[in-house]
Amino acid sequence: MNTSTAPAVRARHGSLTGTPALIRFALRRDRVRIPAWIAALTLGTVATLASLADLYPTSVERQAIAETMGTPAGLAMSGPAEYLADYNIGAMMGHQMLGFTALLVALMSVLMLVRHTRAEEESGRAELVRAAVVGRHAHATAALVVVIATNLLLAVVMGLALAATGAEGVTTGGSLLYGFAHAAVGVAFAGLTMVTVQITEHTRGAAGMGLAAIGLAYVLRAAGDVGDGTLSWLSPIGWAQATLVYVDDRWWPLLLAAGVAAVLIAVGVALSTRRDVGSGLRGTRAGRQAASAVLGNPFGLAVRLQRGLLIGFTATLALLGIAYGAILNEVEDMLTAIAEMERALADIGGATVTESFASMVMIVLAVIASIYVVLAASRGRAEEADGRAEPVLATAVSRHRWLASHITVALLGGIVVLAAGGLGFGIAGALAVDDSELITQLLGAAVAYFPALWVTAGLAVALYGLSPRLTPLAWIVPVYGFLVGYLGQILQFPEWMTNLSPFGHVPELPAEEFSVLPLALLLAVAAALLAIGLSAFRQRDLETA
Repeated sequence: MNTSTAPAVRARHGSLTGTPALIRFALRRDRVRIPAWIAALTLGTVATLASLADLYPTSVERQAIAETMGTPAGLAMSGPAEYLADYNIGAMMGHQMLGFTALLVALMSVLMLVRHTRAEEESGRAELVRAAVVGRHAHATAALVVVIATNLLLAVVMGLALAATGAEGVTTGGSLLYGFAHAAVGVAFAGLTMVTVQITEHTRGAAGMGLAAIGLAYVLRAAGDVGDGTLSWLSPIGWAQATLVYVDDRWWPLLLAAGVAAVLIAVGVALSTRRDVGSGLRGTRAGRQAASAVLGNPFGLAVRLQRGLLIGFTATLALLGIAYGAILNEVEDMLTAIAEMERALADIGGATVTESFASMVMIVLAVIASIYVVLAASRGRAEEADGRAEPVLATAVSRHRWLASHITVALLGGIVVLAAGGLGFGIAGALAVDDSELITQLLGAAVAYFPALWVTAGLAVALYGLSPRLTPLAWIVPVYGFLVGYLGQILQFPEWMTNLSPFGHVPELPAEEFSVLPLALLLAVAAALLAIGLSAFRQRDLETA
């Protein structure tokens, strides 16, 4: 059909014309992602339940944990105190796990909706599709249907899997409520993301606002559970935990999530009619007539492109470090009654429980910093795929210099991000326990993880240099690092699994003694990987969309 006649044809059809075909297309694109998300969340939940049942087989042991989790720090890390009265295995799942896994479900919903809406517009594919007989709201509707259906499928699969365990306190009705509480959080954040994708014309901006909202929701939930509970009602995660799953099994808080989601979706649809395809409600600021001298070199351009990511991760790590440091004075009382944490801290070593806990927290901060490093080191892939690298490389800028600029930002940015986390952790911890030496100790612990971050960056660069399609494999490092570095210590993974991660070779300061050799070896590995990536990139053709 001639494109000039397409608007006339669309006018004779509804705004949802073409939605079924777009739904099938979205499902085809996510045929691996959706099963992977559902399998990972379900298996992780069931494995956690089995672990809790093995670790706390008697009611006496569970009530001892309930007393520990009833402290302000325990409530902030888990959920409301209403779960603690009869702390069976089901109540432990609702109290300790629901809020954490709900964060992951919210993350899944945000990323999926952004991928099928704003990312499609930014790449120009949405405009091509809209040139055919496709309704104005078909793209967004298809994305919403896929995301909501994924959340509902997750709810059913997770609920049935939990019900099949037969653990104490884990009823069929409660298990289904547990699953649908996750779905309610996911749908609520899908509605919120429907609004954020209208505001900005950039995929990273839309996703960033969604992720910031997830962080805010968790903070409100934690503050509310420590206080009188009012702030928890401002958070979708708080609504999920208000179901008191496996305790009172209240379904009505999920109606609040559904209602808010419906309102946000309606607002998003209304806002979408006030902008053009590919643009955002927030207009692009007019730039200077002449570019800054800093942008006249590849490194300055790389810094400008990645400064938002760097600032966001630096602030996040600093705040997270402060949050962990603020509870250091309660750590010994809170964790010594938790069997799996006590064993994990004993394996780490250290003169005190506080030192061992600080070492475990540093692993978490380092893994989060590695997420930034992967994103920053992979920036060249996005520039190449979107066709922005080719005009730059058509000038006197060499391939080596262009890629090295993004590598430098990733390496130096990783230092800044993790140092901010270590410094925030040290300052807050020093104030909490009244020990100023913690500032230098925890900052030094952060410094020790720099070589592991550079190995992560090196792997991302090596994969990108060989082929842009291989770059996503770099995400194995932070995912596996968290799995064996944090959960592995709690669940007692074998040592060989830890040794497969670069983070497993870093001395766990301040609990362990400092050792130069493993850090020197990590630096050598990082240098080799970076050299491979730079060499391979010079020898291959550019791949543009």
